[in-house]
Amino acid sequence: MPKYYIGIDLGGTNIAVAVVDAEGKIYGRSKRKTNRTRPCEEIFDDMVLCAREAVENSKLTMDDIECVGVGVPGTTDIEKGTIEYASTLGMKDAPVRDHIQNALGKKVYIENDANAAAWGEFLAGSGLDTDNMIMITIGTGIGGGIIENGRILGGAYGKGAEVGHMVICAGGEECTCGRRGCFEMYASATALIRQTKKAMEENPESKLWEKVNTLDEVSGRTAFSADDDVAKTVVNNYLRYLSEGIIDIVNVFQPELICLGGGIAGEGDKILVPINEAISKYSYARHSKKHTKVIKATLGNDAGIIGAALLWKNER
Repeated sequence: MPKYYIGIDLGGTNIAVAVVDAEGKIYGRSKRKTNRTRPCEEIFDDMVLCAREAVENSKLTMDDIECVGVGVPGTTDIEKGTIEYASTLGMKDAPVRDHIQNALGKKVYIENDANAAAWGEFLAGSGLDTDNMIMITIGTGIGGGIIENGRILGGAYGKGAEVGHMVICAGGEECTCGRRGCFEMYASATALIRQTKKAMEENPESKLWEKVNTLDEVSGRTAFSADDDVAKTVVNNYLRYLSEGIIDIVNVFQPELICLGGGIAGEGDKILVPINEAISKYSYARHSKKHTKVIKATLGNDAGIIGAALLWKNER
């Protein structure tokens, strides 16, 4: 008989759940708003409700479910099954595994959400047929998940792969983590929006203003959509920051591929071509016959759900 697994992606805005088979095919879904200001127990209860709804929507029963996987923001204690700290949810030492395990009667695995997304891409998306890959998610911040020799690399204490907090500009802009010059302060979607707004304020004649009515409407794609020197300068500067960070990652890990997720990755060759050119020109191993290739992630928002559902394949 086929086996099925529940994947839960806990985000700051939404709880997204799906029932998945061993190959990553989705059979049924459920979704609810996180309403993150609530007590963690109420959020966990909604995760349970979504799990039951996803099973029902799959035309299955809980008897068909082997186990459950949960991707969560922030730092985790995988052995204890807790969210150690998630600033976006206001959670500290929150017992997510025990709560869901007791409610559903199924074994529950937890993992950082970026690691879960990378695991999903590795098993069912852009990372198929590779052993070593890294996923970089470009959004409000920059998240990372590292797969090394077919396993999630989390470091000695499961807190590794925080690639967004490499410093690429010593003494630069202050980051929410407390350091200055972090990668995500220059190459996240938030950073690009900030850079675009600044350029627009300094250049009121720019065609960038034709793309939006107010600065509040500026998105990570605004600069890519305008065709003038101001927009090109914003994009080129942004790509320089993004390439610098990615080259650092390549120099340290030398994965077979890096897949980019997040809305900005939707720009496709506009970002992929310059980044790959920078790697071939500036990475330490540039004289080697084989180079890390940067591609677009293929699973979109489903990467975290699928990766969570299949965390049992990474059982330590």
